[in-house]
Amino acid sequence: MRAIAEIARCDPRRVVGLISGTSADGIDAALVEITGAGLEARLRLLAGLTHPLPAADREELFRMFDPTTATVDRLTRFNFRLGELFAEAALAVIAKAGASAGDVHLIGSHGQTVWHIPAPDGATLQIGEAAVIAERTGLPVIADFRVADMAAGGGGAPLAAYFDLVVFRHPERSRASQNIGGIGNVTYLPAGCGPDDILAFDTGPGNMLIDAAVAALTGGRELFDRDGAMASRGRVDAAWLEDLLADPYLKQAPPKTTGREVYGRPFAARLLGEARRRRLGPDDTVATISAFTADSIVRAYRDFLIPRGGLDEVVVAGGGSYNRFLRDRIAAGLGAPVRQSEDYGVDGKLKEAMFFALMASDAVAGLATNVPRATGASGPRVLGKFVPGPRPA
Repeated sequence: MRAIAEIARCDPRRVVGLISGTSADGIDAALVEITGAGLEARLRLLAGLTHPLPAADREELFRMFDPTTATVDRLTRFNFRLGELFAEAALAVIAKAGASAGDVHLIGSHGQTVWHIPAPDGATLQIGEAAVIAERTGLPVIADFRVADMAAGGGGAPLAAYFDLVVFRHPERSRASQNIGGIGNVTYLPAGCGPDDILAFDTGPGNMLIDAAVAALTGGRELFDRDGAMASRGRVDAAWLEDLLADPYLKQAPPKTTGREVYGRPFAARLLGEARRRRLGPDDTVATISAFTADSIVRAYRDFLIPRGGLDEVVVAGGGSYNRFLRDRIAAGLGAPVRQSEDYGVDGKLKEAMFFALMASDAVAGLATNVPRATGASGPRVLGKFVPGPRPA
């Protein structure tokens, strides 16, 4: 076993970050070399990949999202099964980098959120057993990052605010770092900002509703709208879009967080039913649902961000950052340039995996990685639980 103090003395540290996000389309894994710590940390991506979930496991995962099918015995078993898959992802990304587990100091695993209850009655559950990951890889694991923030009265999200502050803050330009995963979340970084100056929250739906619509309308042949092609061919139903934008969550002031509990399969099924009632074809349906995601982001900025100090540019990451329809509609709505995170050296598909590597690295250094202004917690907290692993030879 390698003690925390020993890992903390290593600089740079090589850390694997792991996450299966709200889209539940695979396990993102990133091997990152991290030099320094805290706001002065510098990250270099050594390798990254998305480890696919076998079809049977993905179906079982979606059963875990439904309280009527997520029985205690099934959830317990699948927690361990998902730990095996996370371990496979970690070993795969290490091998892709041409390294061995002995070259790596630590793993930071977010796991897979199956249920999240926002504050004030906050609670959350992520699965993908960290002890299994540690045993299979031989490496120590930091996991379960959200609960310490929630125990301190925070929402447990968005945690990306810390990574965004480290990587994207600028002395002269005000930026919004927008992740478009299953759910959309933003970190507003005013020019020259520190931790007490930023604002971060979940903007609303990201790809989750779009993906569900595409899968249903193509009979499962497609699982997402590649490059926004369907939406670009379609025509937005403006009247229905206005109804969608009256969604209560969008009017709620930050700090706030949301997830599959609000915008999951039941919500998507209602949208598809309404599209049929309106006699919309597949492309028009996807266009309108995509416009809902894009315009919810634009309205969030207008209502909560721009009044705080203007906006010079938007940096987008996540699967939705590759959807041209979303990027173009957000840019048109804001009148500001929208750039992909790759322009700043961050792979948009791997951003979340990279930030859990950073959070694990800073956890062993004893540094707080929540941003109370973003989450609503009563103060800074060191996030994550430590699981030692037998050190690989």
